[in-house]
Amino acid sequence: MPEQGPDPALIAALSEALERDPGSVPLRLHLAALLLPTDASTALEHYAAALEGEPANVDALRGAAQAAAASGLEQRAEGYRRLLQALGEAAQPKDLPASPGRPANEAGDAREAHSGPAEERRERVPSHREQPATPWWEAVEPGLTLSAVGGMEEVKRKINLAFLAPLRSPALREAYGKSLRGGLLLYGPPGCGKTFLARAVAGELGARFLVIGLQDVLDLWLGESERRLHDIFESARRHAPCVLFFDELDAMGQKRSQLRGSAGRNVINQLLAELDGFSPNQGVFVMGATNHPWDVDVALLRPGRFDRLALVLPPDTAAREVILAYHLRDRPLAQVDLRALARATEGLSGADLARLCEAAAELAIERALATDKVGPIDVDDLEQARLQTRPSTRGWFETARNFALFANQGGLYDDLLAYMRERRLL
Repeated sequence: MPEQGPDPALIAALSEALERDPGSVPLRLHLAALLLPTDASTALEHYAAALEGEPANVDALRGAAQAAAASGLEQRAEGYRRLLQALGEAAQPKDLPASPGRPANEAGDAREAHSGPAEERRERVPSHREQPATPWWEAVEPGLTLSAVGGMEEVKRKINLAFLAPLRSPALREAYGKSLRGGLLLYGPPGCGKTFLARAVAGELGARFLVIGLQDVLDLWLGESERRLHDIFESARRHAPCVLFFDELDAMGQKRSQLRGSAGRNVINQLLAELDGFSPNQGVFVMGATNHPWDVDVALLRPGRFDRLALVLPPDTAAREVILAYHLRDRPLAQVDLRALARATEGLSGADLARLCEAAAELAIERALATDKVGPIDVDDLEQARLQTRPSTRGWFETARNFALFANQGGLYDDLLAYMRERRLL
C-alpha cells in the first residue's frame, strides 16, 4: 500500500506561513519533516535553507542527511553525517525520519526501538496518538521583570492597567468590577522586543512563561492540531499563574477568509473556544505578538479574547542607551559616550542595535589582527558600524502606512498613526 502523503492543506498553510516569515528555522524544519517521506528533494532544499541560518542546527543536519540519502545524493549525505559527528551527535538511521517538536528522550527511545527485533520495535515505538509523560512544551521561570525593560513607557502603562494593577489590588478590582478576562496583543515592527516584554510581564506577575509558535501546534494528523492546542491550554491552567504567549499570532490566527483549507480554520476555532473559557482560565494570562495585526482574524480581537492592542515601537533614546550598554557589557570598550551614540541611532530596532555592536566588535577584531594587539572597541568602530547599519523597520512602516490610514476601524491604529505623523512617515 503506497505511503499516504501529508495533508495538502497543512502543507499549504505551513508554506504560506514560511513565505511570511522565511527566517523561521523551526517552521522550515517542521515543513521539511512533513515533506521528507514523499518529497525528499524539496525537503532537502528546506533543510539546506535552515542550515544557512543555523549551520550547527542538529535537527537540520539530521534531516538533511536523511533527505540527501533518500534523493540518491550519498556523498552529500555523508558530508552532513560528518558534520553531525563533529558536533558530537550521531545521525539517526536513514529510514527513521526525525520528529520535530518531540523531546530528545522520545527520539532516543525511537532509535533504541529501531535497533531491536521487528515485533519488539512495533511495541516500543510511540504512536503519534500517545500522550508523552512530560509534554514537549515547558513552562519556564522568566527571571526578569519590567524594570529590565528600557523605555516602552506607554506599553508598560497599558500592561499595568490590563493585568498588573488589578491583580495586585483585589479590593480595587472588585470596587470597579474589573475583569481579568481577555488578552493583550503586542504588535509592531520586528526586532523591537515584543517577546522580551512578554517575559518581563510573566516575571512581574511571578508567573511561569509558556511560548507557543505555529510549529508547536500544527500537526500532520487530522484533529491533532486542535488536541495539541487544547493540551497547551490545559498545561497552562495546571501551571497557573502562567503567561501563555503566542508568538507570531498572525501565522496561527490568520484571517479565515484567506485560508484555502480546513486545517487552519479548525485551529482558529479551537483557539477561540479556549479563549472563551469553556474551561476555566483563572490565573492564565494570554498574550500574543505579531508583526502583521491586519492579518489576524477579527474574531480573535473581540472582547474577552485579544481585545487589547499595544504598539511596541523602535526603542527611544533612553531605551537605545540601555540596549547598547547591554550588548557591549562583556566586550572591551574604550571611553565612549553611549548617550550620544543612542541619540544618533534613531529608528534602529533592538535587533539592529545588537547587530551594530556586533559589527563594531568585528572592526576591532580586524584591527587587532592587523596590529597583532588586542585593543578596545572605540568611538570610530561604533561610528563606522552605525553608518553601516540601516533601520530594518522601514519596510514594516511602509506596509503599515496603508493599513493605518485606510483600515483603522474603531481607532485600532491611532497610536501608530500618531507615531508616524510625528516622525513624518506618512
